[in-house]
Amino acid sequence: MKNLSLLFFCVLLSTLGIKQTAKAVAVPAVFSDHMVLQQNAEVTIWGWANPSEEVKVTCSWDNNAVKTKGNNLAQWHVKIKTPIAGGPHTLTIKGYNTIEIKDVLMGEVWLCSGQSNMEWTTRAGVDNAQLEIAKANYPSIRFFTVPRRSADGAQLDVDARWIVCTPETMPNFSAVGYFFGQRIHENLKMPVGLINSSWGGTPAEIWVNAKTITENKDLAEAAAKLKEEPYGPNKPGKAFNAMIAPLTPYRIAGALWYQGESNTSNPQNYEKLLPALIQNWRTEWGYAFPFYFVQIAPYSYGDKHNGVLLRDAQRKSLSVPNTGMVVISDVGNIKDIHPRNKIPVGQRLANWALNKTYGKEDVVFSGPLYKSMKTEGNKIRLSFDYAETGLAVKGKELTLFEIAGADQKFVPATAKIAGNTIVVQAKSVKNPMAVRFAWSDTAEPNLFNKAGLPASSFRTDDWPIK
Repeated sequence: MKNLSLLFFCVLLSTLGIKQTAKAVAVPAVFSDHMVLQQNAEVTIWGWANPSEEVKVTCSWDNNAVKTKGNNLAQWHVKIKTPIAGGPHTLTIKGYNTIEIKDVLMGEVWLCSGQSNMEWTTRAGVDNAQLEIAKANYPSIRFFTVPRRSADGAQLDVDARWIVCTPETMPNFSAVGYFFGQRIHENLKMPVGLINSSWGGTPAEIWVNAKTITENKDLAEAAAKLKEEPYGPNKPGKAFNAMIAPLTPYRIAGALWYQGESNTSNPQNYEKLLPALIQNWRTEWGYAFPFYFVQIAPYSYGDKHNGVLLRDAQRKSLSVPNTGMVVISDVGNIKDIHPRNKIPVGQRLANWALNKTYGKEDVVFSGPLYKSMKTEGNKIRLSFDYAETGLAVKGKELTLFEIAGADQKFVPATAKIAGNTIVVQAKSVKNPMAVRFAWSDTAEPNLFNKAGLPASSFRTDDWPIK
């Protein structure tokens, strides 16, 4: 009798083991109910299964079944074509077990990343928060928030799920991301999927594949000087491995970036670091998606020039193709590193996308950006991009312009608008050679274009900052 009982117990364990092994098909968390897939594109669906286990992926929009098998690493992936924006659809993944993902929308998927000003939620404190929360009933906007994690090597998954935008869920999502998505949704009349992967207080180095840093001498030396902080990692790749790498197979329309405050200790390095990050991400995803970023706002960093040098490094990063920069000097707060007027920040990011990514040519997306200078006797004439319809001043006269000659000593200058150019001069500088504009951490300039968008700070020289 004892032998029969033991045999029955062994058979039961064996049966249970078979069932557990059989239920091997799984997918990462980014494939869940309420997800948004990039519309009208070839997207990758991937996951895990037993080696040689057949996996069949069926999409309700065309009922085509795509088959594959788990490889010797217990992984699988397929590529499928998605239809134009719309839904809801169902995605069915079948191996020994079946996974059914419901309420799947086709739309525009954007990654939102950076540090605290991107992470900042409406619940944390945003201007007009209660009014905006009450209006946030958008069933076709979906949120996916990646939790803060770090890792030494690239991870395969994150602990998150897609959530429908409602007045109850919107306050817990990135405010800048939400206001971007809201404007995109209302203009394109399409579903929008927003993935927020950000971490307050973090330097850009942790968001890049560590190899990108270690293989560049200048970037590696700068990264080695980063101080250990209690609120987040400072070693290259730590957040990339855990919060970006698991997402890289997922098709996105583009990325939004709001970061820089934690790199003001070495601002000129950012001129190399931000382009390196952009290129690294595009390489990891496998295509040169749009990358739109926010120039940090004026703020008292305790050093007269570190903040403006970082802003200038961001401006120079526009040399990277298919990028755009939002200037927010008019909606910042020099006493608060987390300015609460997040609505125009998200909307200005959306304007870049609407014009440059979606072809809405009537949408004005940038304030004046310095283009070139020309010396005219004792004056310098400045030309700007995005000033075709003219420049404007808020106040009686332009302020915050400085001019210098060969001695490299800058003095306050008078500046006059002349059509879509500005003429700058100072009586004490007979032979001017360079101009600087809004050249301090806390400068809040009053130069705009006729559309009401502010000009970026800039300098025409490359002289050492004393």
